[in-house]
Amino acid sequence: MIGRRRFSGIMAALLAVCGTSAAAKPADLGSDLQIKQGTLRAAPRDGNGVLTYKGIPYAAPPVAQLRWKAPQPAPNWQGTRDATVFGKRCLSAWKQDREPGPPRSEDCLTINVWTGAATSKDKRPVMVWIHGGGFQFGSATSRQFEGTPLASKGVIVVTLNYRVGVLGFLAHSDLDREGASGNYGLQDQLAALRWVKANIASFGGDPKIVTIFGESAGAHAVGILMVSPLAKGLFQKAIGQSGAFWDTPNGPLESFDEARARGANFAKKLNAGSIADLRAMPAETINAAAPWDFSMNPAVKTFSPNVDRYVIPDFPSARYARKQQMRIPLLAGWNEAEEHPFDALGLPHSNAKEFRTAAQAMFGADRMDEFLDLYPADSDAQANTSSAALTGDIVISEQIWQWLEFQKKTRMPVYGYKFSYTSPYTPIASHITEIPFVFGTLTPQFVIGSTAPPAQADRDFSGKLMSYWVNFAKSGNPNGPGLPHWPSFGKGTIQHLAEPIRAQANDREARFRFIASYRQDGVLPHRWRNVSLRGPSGSERSAH
Repeated sequence: MIGRRRFSGIMAALLAVCGTSAAAKPADLGSDLQIKQGTLRAAPRDGNGVLTYKGIPYAAPPVAQLRWKAPQPAPNWQGTRDATVFGKRCLSAWKQDREPGPPRSEDCLTINVWTGAATSKDKRPVMVWIHGGGFQFGSATSRQFEGTPLASKGVIVVTLNYRVGVLGFLAHSDLDREGASGNYGLQDQLAALRWVKANIASFGGDPKIVTIFGESAGAHAVGILMVSPLAKGLFQKAIGQSGAFWDTPNGPLESFDEARARGANFAKKLNAGSIADLRAMPAETINAAAPWDFSMNPAVKTFSPNVDRYVIPDFPSARYARKQQMRIPLLAGWNEAEEHPFDALGLPHSNAKEFRTAAQAMFGADRMDEFLDLYPADSDAQANTSSAALTGDIVISEQIWQWLEFQKKTRMPVYGYKFSYTSPYTPIASHITEIPFVFGTLTPQFVIGSTAPPAQADRDFSGKLMSYWVNFAKSGNPNGPGLPHWPSFGKGTIQHLAEPIRAQANDREARFRFIASYRQDGVLPHRWRNVSLRGPSGSERSAH
């Protein structure tokens, strides 16, 4: 029998011959990185020690016969792929790009990764961002979403493109014969999450600690994926910023039949006798035939998420009401002035009488006293203020509050907030103004027309929000050293993200409960499809 000391000596010699040792460490992550598809080459680490890998295909290009198909696996490549530039942005239904970026193309399904991990064994928490844009525009390439500041706080940041507009959400009975149609954009998001699960360990991330987060349509996507059977196991926490169910003043998202009727009418409009005819048309022609702008409610006036009985089995809010959602931690909230980009959306309000008449048609004569207690309209000025408040509530805020209420019943950690921070840099706490604070990018606040540069107070506040978000991604709890305590959501308590940050009662609870009282099985009334959103100019009002 070999003695213990002699055995140890023999093993040490063998390890030396093999060129390793028992204390060997994994190789440091560098610019060149091997993933399942091939080798990537990024730029060297930046001054924060972060590596950025851009434009990685997570699915095959959805072109030609793959147009309006579920995303297919991305092909492997030979040699080393340049990962220093973003991939192309998806074709947009909105022609007014807010900022420059890569060209738009039907071939756009790429993903970007920021990592400060030293080795592939670091197992850092992962945060996957889903961009907004009403499911009509937007991309992962916006300067707002640059991931270095968050990644330098110890997480892996991932952003992705997904198909939008008609190329992402066309439903048609002929397409159903090939596979469930209607939500290709959401299927893209699921494919990206599967890519993350399969590959993120190579970047030093932990595929078992994934948080999805998004704003506006991105937050609606988060809320929808939480009730999709196809998303099981792909993420463990969720953050929703200004979105939840894709509900609107016209009721819930489109039903199975409504979406297919829209698709059939679209094919007829283009004189297409078959799906083959549609696929033969240039993508730009298809896209141009389904335009969108802020005069149209994207949820019921154009192509966007719908009940396809596959990705979305039923109305999302109904699944939450039945406790059919994921049992995971949730952090979600709304901004003080959500109505700002949608100030044209809402009930007619050129004068108090017009507003009261429209409200009665929507909410019923028997509840007008209750309505006017919450949204008074004794004067034209008061009606104008109440119209703005109702717009923000019904387009965005109430459904987020309802989301928090539903998720609280799962007994999982739930945290709610209201973002109210203002400064010369952000004079209005409008829809989307929290994004540069969450990412630490502090890019210009175009949506409110502000060009003032950020000050040190803005940077300090951003640092606190980043820490809250990162803490939640790590542990399911936003609290941490040096931060004002954030209590769990309950009995109307939310975190007031302003200066100073503090917990407080939800001052809109009564208004939210009034709107929520119209939900049946969690769903807003379908009769609101016929509600007039036409104001003094006679133009159809906008939505998210």
